[in-house]
Amino acid sequence: MTQHGHENEHEGAAPKSPEGTGRVARVVLVDDHRMFRAGVRAEIGGTETTGVDVVGEAGDVDEAVEVITATRPDVVLLDVHLPGGGGVEVLRRSAALTADPERPVRFLALSVSDAAEDVIGVIRGGARGYVTKSITGPDLVSAVFRVGDGDAVFSPRLAGFVLDAFASTDAPPVDEDLDRLTQREREVLRLIARGYAYKEVAKQLFISVKTVESHVSAVLRKLQLSNRHELTRWATARRLV
Repeated sequence: MTQHGHENEHEGAAPKSPEGTGRVARVVLVDDHRMFRAGVRAEIGGTETTGVDVVGEAGDVDEAVEVITATRPDVVLLDVHLPGGGGVEVLRRSAALTADPERPVRFLALSVSDAAEDVIGVIRGGARGYVTKSITGPDLVSAVFRVGDGDAVFSPRLAGFVLDAFASTDAPPVDEDLDRLTQREREVLRLIARGYAYKEVAKQLFISVKTVESHVSAVLRKLQLSNRHELTRWATARRLV
């Protein structure tokens, strides 16, 4: 408990590993499953044993942005799929903290998904790494400190997705049409293209049917499409479905 008196003098320093002499890594857990957050906290939390201090938790996008802004942790362990817009939306709304030259907040995606689209999406969004939930506790602690020090960390084979995406000439990582859409509009687009009714989309994303309708209108306008059939063809051509 005496650490708080000394924390400010180390405010700008990067996290050191538990074996080092520097301060601990301050971490926020963002995942919509409370039991999973409790498990991660039990596994890696402990300034004396692991050097990780879990300073906050969140279960959706709004809560995550609020907690991250209030605590300004060294590392955020971020799930990709979250109510309210997903991990990419958290990254977008935390961009100023990520870019802070004095003390950047760094993000490490921790997800059950190993889909290339998810990996590439959060890395383009600003995350420093991506590990799957099969990772062991000690490896996760190591990943936290490495990301806190500015390294990029990936579970085996996931790094290949990112390298392929950014090196590929026939499939450039930037899609100007897709980039016109907000993260929420992309989520609505995917579900509509998969054949979901507006009511089902609303239930999936915890929003009203009216909000779904306005998002669909915005998507059609931005992509210059006329109806959901054209929208489905557009999404299928880009392998978004």
